[in-house]
Amino acid sequence: MDRRAEPNRSAIYATTLVAFLAIAGIAVVDPILPAIGEAIGVTAWQVELLFTAYIAVMAVGMIPATLASGRFGFKPVLITGVSVVGLAAILASFSNNIVQLSVLRGVWGLGNAMFFATAMVVLVNLALDREWVVGLFETALGLGFAVGPLLGGLLGEVSWRLPFFVCGVFMVLALAVAARKLREPTNRQAPVRVGQIFATYRRPAFVALCAVTAAYNFVFFVVLGYTPLFLGLDVVPLGLAFTGWGLGLAAGILVIGHRLAHRIGAVQTVGVAVAGLLVCMVLFATSSGTTESLVVLVLSGLCMGLANANLTDLALGLGSRDRRLATGAFNLVRWGAAAPAPIIAGKLAERSLALPYWVGFAVLAAGVLVYLATAHVMAAGYGERVLWSRWNRAAARAEGAPEEPVGEAY
Repeated sequence: MDRRAEPNRSAIYATTLVAFLAIAGIAVVDPILPAIGEAIGVTAWQVELLFTAYIAVMAVGMIPATLASGRFGFKPVLITGVSVVGLAAILASFSNNIVQLSVLRGVWGLGNAMFFATAMVVLVNLALDREWVVGLFETALGLGFAVGPLLGGLLGEVSWRLPFFVCGVFMVLALAVAARKLREPTNRQAPVRVGQIFATYRRPAFVALCAVTAAYNFVFFVVLGYTPLFLGLDVVPLGLAFTGWGLGLAAGILVIGHRLAHRIGAVQTVGVAVAGLLVCMVLFATSSGTTESLVVLVLSGLCMGLANANLTDLALGLGSRDRRLATGAFNLVRWGAAAPAPIIAGKLAERSLALPYWVGFAVLAAGVLVYLATAHVMAAGYGERVLWSRWNRAAARAEGAPEEPVGEAY
């Protein structure tokens, strides 16, 4: 499709820019975690509270944010979320202890819940080409994860407080863009009820996807939250290390993820991603030096990019036809499963530096087993075939989906 034919390109690009700034604001914290721990005198698991508080509140906040978008509209909720993030980030730069920082990170997470519960739905409703706009959104996330650590490392060399303050400035810029450019979708939808969101979990293919995603996102935040402490690098080198991870993530989304999905299907691409990440967990746990760990970090980013390029689209395809319900239900699982990962990793690290990765391996291995048992169900619901296509005919009948692929044959 000719992108110039999209009638809402300006609003789409504005929403994507806000997404980029939001993720860059999350990732900017990564390189300064060890510096924060040293500056305010806390242990590894206490530093990880900064991630866990943020993710836990974000997960729980997805439900009220989804309900609010149905009542007040997408744009007011999104703008409120961006404002809350900006205020929390600026106040965090003046914090003096881990309790203050954790509370403000929780408020930060609530603001991001308002954003992530609405941004994807706004994009999909504004665009004619769903695949393009989902890819654009995931690309913004990948680039945000690449740029954020670099800024965090450079600014954190001056002070650990500065990245928080600059993140707040980012959100002020995002607020200005959102207020001017964002557009409410023309097809006003009815308010959402809580029961409608949870009813989405009655779909077997969607539940299977959520189970695999839960295991994957737990490991995602073991890598993102714990590896900065595991590497033991100074602020700037750590920022560069996670910029490499972010570039791997972006490459997985931009260069490989959707292309591979067109060849073998989105469901099987996710299978390749989680299998590769499973190997990365073993390599992390058995790493013999910093150089090897850095290589594995970039490879893990590439695998995560393959997964992220397809998980959102799968959730929209397998969930409720009302994308607000699918997004709310999926993000509740996605972020809820991730919330305990950083703090669990921090506690496990007190016994062994490699133990968080072995636990991550075990969690993801359970996810792989679920994937192997249910990939045919997900593929049938999405109109794809899997390698074990004999199972797919029965799954197609169970889901009421066509037995032949509805997309490109492969």
